Amino acid sequence: MSLHLPAPGKRPRIDASLAIVNIVLLLIFFFLLSGQEPQIRTPLDLSTTTTLAAEDLPSPVLEIRGPEDWLLDSAPIRPEMLPAALASAPGPVHVLMDRAAPAGLLVAVLRRPELAGHELRLVTLRNGGP
Repeated sequence: MSLHLPAPGKRPRIDASLAIVNIVLLLIFFFLLSGQEPQIRTPLDLSTTTTLAAEDLPSPVLEIRGPEDWLLDSAPIRPEMLPAALASAPGPVHVLMDRAAPAGLLVAVLRRPELAGHELRLVTLRNGGP
C-alpha cells in the first residue's frame, strides 16, 4: 500500500471552490434578510367617531379654512390675535380642518409662531363638515 504524499518541496493545491460557495450562500442569506421591509410599530392611535357633532367638540376649536381665514370657537379671528385669545383657554387646542384640505396648508398652519407652545389636536369632520 502506497501513500500519495506530496513531495517535500511542493505545497498541496487547495481547492477554493468550497469557500467561494460558502461566501456566496452567506451573501444570499444576508441580502434576503436585510432586504425585508421592517415591521414599524408606532404608538399612534387614531380615533374615529361618527356621532360627535361639531358643536359638541371641546373648546377651544380653531377652524382653519384658509391660510388667513381662521375661526376660534365659531368666531372669526386673525392669526396675530390667537395668542391673546388662547392665554385663558386651558387644555389643548383642537384644530379643525376639512379632510380634503391640502396637506401643505396644515403644515403651514402648524409652523406658525402663533401656535408655538400649545398642545394641538387635529380634528376632521366627515362629509365636508357639519
